[in-house]
Amino acid sequence: MRARVLVVDDKENVLSLLNSVLGESYDVTTAADGQRGLALALAGEFDVVLADIRMPGSDGFAILTELKRAQPDVEVVLMTAFGSVEKAVEAIKAGAYDYLTKPFEPDQALLTVGRAVERRRLRREARSLRAALDAAHSFEHLAGKAREMQQAFELMRRAAASNVTVLITGERGTGKELAARAIHRTGARRDSPFLVVSCAAVPDQVLASELFGHPSSPADPIAREQNSAVGTVLLDEIDELDPALQARLTRALQERATRDSEQPTADRTSSRVIASSSVDLKEAVGAGRFREDLFYRLNVLRIHLPPLRERKEDIPILALRFLDVYGKRYGHGAEGFEPDALSALMRYEWPGNVRELENAVERALAVVDAPRIPLEALPDEVRGVGTGGLSGLAQLTYHDAVELARDRASREYLITLMQQFGGSVTRAAERAGMERESLHRLLKRYGLRSNEFKDP
Repeated sequence: MRARVLVVDDKENVLSLLNSVLGESYDVTTAADGQRGLALALAGEFDVVLADIRMPGSDGFAILTELKRAQPDVEVVLMTAFGSVEKAVEAIKAGAYDYLTKPFEPDQALLTVGRAVERRRLRREARSLRAALDAAHSFEHLAGKAREMQQAFELMRRAAASNVTVLITGERGTGKELAARAIHRTGARRDSPFLVVSCAAVPDQVLASELFGHPSSPADPIAREQNSAVGTVLLDEIDELDPALQARLTRALQERATRDSEQPTADRTSSRVIASSSVDLKEAVGAGRFREDLFYRLNVLRIHLPPLRERKEDIPILALRFLDVYGKRYGHGAEGFEPDALSALMRYEWPGNVRELENAVERALAVVDAPRIPLEALPDEVRGVGTGGLSGLAQLTYHDAVELARDRASREYLITLMQQFGGSVTRAAERAGMERESLHRLLKRYGLRSNEFKDP
C-alpha cells in the first residue's frame, strides 16, 4: 500500500510541481488554502503533510499545531521562502519533521518526503513491536510468542504448582537457569533459598559436599540446608556429573521418593530438585555416559527451551525487552532498531542463543545514544563483517538491500566529512549543502557525535 501525502499551498504552480514529483511514488492529495488543508488533514489518514508556512487563513503553523494535537504520529514538513529559515527552525522545535526552503529542487522534495514517510513507517513498526511485547506470553523474565515457548511456559506453570522433579533441557544460552528460577519464584517455595550447583565447574570432592554434605550427613541433596529452610536446588549441567556421584544422587532421589510417599505433604522437608542439561540425556544414556535410572528419576517433568534460531519471530520481542532493561541501567534508551539493524538481528543464527542477543543489545546501548539502534552498533559477527563487504546484499529484498547500502554509504560519508572539518558542524554543513539542524539529525540518527571528531 502506497503512503499518502497531503500538499497544502496557495500557489498553484507549487501544487502542480509537487503533485507531479511525488505522484509517482505516493498517493498525493492537494489543497489550495490552509483552511481546507487542515480539514483534509484532520479528516484523512495521511502519512505526511507538506504545508507552506505563509498562507491565508490557517497557515502552516496552525496546521502543524492542530494536527500534532489530533494525530501526533503524522509527519509534517513545512515549506518556507528563502530568508525565513528562522521560522522553519521554530517549526521543527514545535514538532515538524523537517522543512523545505523555496525554491527547492524536485529531488530535494522527494528525498525529504521519502525520509518523513520512512520515519512514519518506523514509528508504526516500533508501536507494533511494543504491542507484540505487551501481548507476548511470558513467564517471569522469559518471553516469546513461538509455539514451542508457549508449551514451555505452560509446563513451567504446572511445575511451579507442584513438587515434581523437573528436567530443563536446551542449548547453552537458552535460559535454563532463568526458567528454573522462575519456577522457584512462582511456586510455594518462593520465600526459601534457591541454590545453583554447577556440576561442570565444581570439583568432584566439593560437589559431593554440596550435594550430600559430610559423610555423617543424610544422603540428600543440599544437606547443608539441613531442612531448616526448604528451598530449590538447581543441578546445572547435570550431564557433567561424575559417574560415582550419579550413583549417589540416584540413591538419594530414590530414598526421597520413598520417604515423601510415606509422609503427608505438609510434613515434607526435602528441598526441591531441578536439573538442567545442554545435551540430550537419552543419547548420553545410550552412549554409556549417564545412568539410565538417574535419567528416569530426573525426567519426571521435562521442559525443553528451543534455540533462538528456531524461534526467530521472538527476536524482535526479546531485543526490545533488552533495550528497556539496559536503557534503564545506562540512563538512556532507544525506541527500536534501524531497519538494517533489525534485518541483521533476524538473519544471524545466534549460536549463543538468548544470552548472545542480550549481550549484543547491551553493547549497542553502551556505544551509541540514539533514538534507534543503527547497524554499526551491533557486533561484527551479527553485521556479517568480513563476508565480502556488500556481497551479502543478494540475500535481502531489493528494498532492504538498497536501504542497507544507503545507510552504510551515508554513515561513511558523515564520518569522513566530520573528520575533514575536525568536528565543526557549521563548516561540515556548509560543505554538505544542508542546514546545521539537518546535519545534527543525521549525526544523531547514525549514532555519531561531533565532539568525537574534534582535534585534541
